[in-house]
Amino acid sequence: MTQAFVNSGVRYTPHYFSLPLDYQKPDGKQLTIFARVVETAAGDNSHKPWLVYFQGGPGFPSPRTDASSGWMKRALQQFRVLLLDQRGTGLSTPVTHETLANLAPEEQVHYLSFFRADNIVRDAESIRQQWNIDKWAIIGQSFGGFCSLTYLSLFPQSVLRSYITGGIPYINASADDVYRATYPNTFQKNQAFFRQFPEAQEQCCAIADYLLEHDVRLPNGQRFTVEQFQQIGIHFGMSDSFVPTYFTIESAFVTVDGQTQLSYSFLNAMLMDQVYQTNPIYTILHESIYCQGNNDASRWAAHRVRQEFDEFNYRSGNPFYFTGEMVYPWMFDQFECLKPLREAANKLAEKEDWTPLYDESVLSGNQVPVSCASYAEDMFVDIDLTRKTLQLMPNTKAWITNEYEHNGLRADGENILDRLIEMGEQTAAELGLPLL
Repeated sequence: MTQAFVNSGVRYTPHYFSLPLDYQKPDGKQLTIFARVVETAAGDNSHKPWLVYFQGGPGFPSPRTDASSGWMKRALQQFRVLLLDQRGTGLSTPVTHETLANLAPEEQVHYLSFFRADNIVRDAESIRQQWNIDKWAIIGQSFGGFCSLTYLSLFPQSVLRSYITGGIPYINASADDVYRATYPNTFQKNQAFFRQFPEAQEQCCAIADYLLEHDVRLPNGQRFTVEQFQQIGIHFGMSDSFVPTYFTIESAFVTVDGQTQLSYSFLNAMLMDQVYQTNPIYTILHESIYCQGNNDASRWAAHRVRQEFDEFNYRSGNPFYFTGEMVYPWMFDQFECLKPLREAANKLAEKEDWTPLYDESVLSGNQVPVSCASYAEDMFVDIDLTRKTLQLMPNTKAWITNEYEHNGLRADGENILDRLIEMGEQTAAELGLPLL
């Protein structure tokens, strides 16, 4: 149940839309798509342009945060904001192991194939048309930036401005290319972490060895493994993550009746970290965001490429290293909520006939002011790959900085969005477009 409400001078209004699962069959199966309008409560907002937010992920809903601070505080000075729950997330016909349980694996594959960026963008475009909005601005964080480039490929005439943070993909990169870039980035973050906390290396090895030697269960009954422990390294891509990670690691063991074991609090923290359980799109469709058709199957790219970086395959007596944003086929054998999706996940990894997500010919002629914050030390979106797309797209201003990590928009969103808006207006002035 949702309701409209006002808080701290900001009005939040929920909206539901019935939109096609498959836009090639508009009269076929429908999805419920949820979006929330956020605007200042005082005065008339009708003169303000719209700004649509695309969340990172894939597989996560729009923010449920107070709009009186951060990037939304800056946005509301100038825009009405539409927070879109991307299909399959939040209140938009959610995809979970429960909602997919009544489908056979082949049906799961068919259904899930409609949950990539192209159809996320079509949902937004359908809402724009239903509301008779001429053009609107878009903002994309991380995977949301990928969605923004898909929007600029499919419906550039509908976009007023595009703001992107930590999310300019190389549109011609394969999944293999991406992981050959991001494994070294992840290794560098590991080195930085263990330089700051050298004693954590011994503790991590002790945890890993304990997991190799014992059948350790998480509070949900799932066996906890070294590979799962390594995955908390995903936090290294965010600012101020080293200290909380160290605090978690240092208190991993507890002594009971003279015997050392992993503590319940540590194991519960590990379970709470496993968003793959509640947001399966993140795992099952993660590598497909790099697939552009033309016999372009991911075939578990992160798992294959990992063998080129053997340091991530822990063995007792060797140094321990965390992994990052990679997904692996073994996750569907180990994670309780992913086990029912194992067959579908393997079929999707072999799928070759994905539709293209980007149109290089359209992007190379881009006329929409695009401003982006790209992070020089981004662990997830490699800056060298980002630069290749930036060179392709005209009318794009990039602010490349090492001041922020991948979560810059969350850490300092008000200042980042303010700068991106200013950059966009500079481009608009150069193009002779009306200013916002």
